[in-house]
Amino acid sequence: MTDVRGAGDEQRLFIGGSWVEPDDGHYEVIDPATEGVVGMAPEASRKQVHAAAAAAREAFGPWSRTPPEERAALLGRAADIIRRNFLSYADLAQAESGATTGTARGMQVGVGAARFRRYARVEPVEQPLPPQINEAGPFGKAAVMGALAVRQPVGVVTCVTSYNNPWANPAGKIAPALAMGNTVVVKPAPQDPLSVYRMAEALEAAGLPPGVVNVVSGSRPEVGEAAVDCEDVDMVSFTGSTAVGQRIAEVCGRGMKRQLMELGGKGAAVVFDDADVESAVLGIGTTFSFYSGQICTAPTRVIAQRGVHDRLVEQLAAYAGRLTVGGPREPGTVVGPVISAAHRDRVEAYVELGRKEGARIVTGGTRPPCDRGFYVAPTLLADCTPDMRVVREEIFGPVVVVVPFDDEEEGIALANDSDYGLIDYVWSGDVARAFRVARALRAGGVGVNTVGRNMEAPFGGFKKSGVGRDVGSYALHAYSEVQAIVWPSGN
Repeated sequence: MTDVRGAGDEQRLFIGGSWVEPDDGHYEVIDPATEGVVGMAPEASRKQVHAAAAAAREAFGPWSRTPPEERAALLGRAADIIRRNFLSYADLAQAESGATTGTARGMQVGVGAARFRRYARVEPVEQPLPPQINEAGPFGKAAVMGALAVRQPVGVVTCVTSYNNPWANPAGKIAPALAMGNTVVVKPAPQDPLSVYRMAEALEAAGLPPGVVNVVSGSRPEVGEAAVDCEDVDMVSFTGSTAVGQRIAEVCGRGMKRQLMELGGKGAAVVFDDADVESAVLGIGTTFSFYSGQICTAPTRVIAQRGVHDRLVEQLAAYAGRLTVGGPREPGTVVGPVISAAHRDRVEAYVELGRKEGARIVTGGTRPPCDRGFYVAPTLLADCTPDMRVVREEIFGPVVVVVPFDDEEEGIALANDSDYGLIDYVWSGDVARAFRVARALRAGGVGVNTVGRNMEAPFGGFKKSGVGRDVGSYALHAYSEVQAIVWPSGN
């Protein structure tokens, strides 16, 4: 594969099939573990972002008319190229994001490749509907009308991606959008954009026509704003904070652009007295280790029935205390750094706020003794009340809060007492009760005695956790418009 990064480690933009020097220079991408410079990311101008959208608009017609089988074959070739470059891509993802080796390989690049492979499968886009007798036809007589629901591509899609997973998140947007015949402008997170350029290289090597995918990065808000408000953009797919999502939604509303929003979360883990405590601890404990808590699906808000509360807190504290915090390249490391110094300071400020609010720091709460890097110790806060900000607001770090409850009704009420509703969890030995509680929770997904996910199940949130659903076939629906074709059945 050709090195397209330019002189030294300076990355170029990818616009209209060409690798373009950025108008506004470059900025440093920092390794969260070492604080060293990973590379220089390009700083696009507003003009260049609009040029990327114009290139996507020009490419849309030919690409949308390309047979689905050909689009799928290209995605399959891209998946193969990603797998061939698996280790080098994972090394870069680790350097940019601070992920542990297992996470960078398995959950970042591995899942990214799997998502391209998933959408290399052609699925039907036409659904015949039952004929219907129309008794008040335009000519005053009854007619039997046939109908067909057809999924059509939306057009040009801006994909604004998150920093916590520079492979799986962009792939989860780009692959289904391309499979449906859309063209794409990708605006990666400023903290780790270099991996997305490697993804563009893989697509280019797979034979992607010019303009079908464009990548424009920048450290300033103006770059993302230009990618959202451009008139050539028909849809915005965004993963990130609720606050930013709300601003994007306002812009989309003015332009009547389609939206897919995967926003913040404050996942409730409702643990009943009869739960398998060991299983609950292992599930809730992923908040400490998985992306160092920087994931919106984490069970960060534990709602524990009083009969199991003390035992659960004790075992969670013991579990957190056993986790090795340190360099993500070290074999024994379980908890790596958070993405930046600013984010480390934000997480630490929340822990201190919790202490001031009256929460008890059971474990953690101090900065790990690391010479370099942006590390936060796994932290457990007990004696929490529902009104505390640490209970209500998304911290996005390795911090778990615990709130007690008495009966099922109160547990459900506490879980639903949140602005968020992405993924909740229920642990109970009574499966019937667990499913009953799951259906009562106002969340887009619920894990019953597990934090695992089915990657064909719809993914998205209630309330301020998002708009729309993706993953599996639902992503194909998200990146398409439904067209109705109706005709008299006699014709």
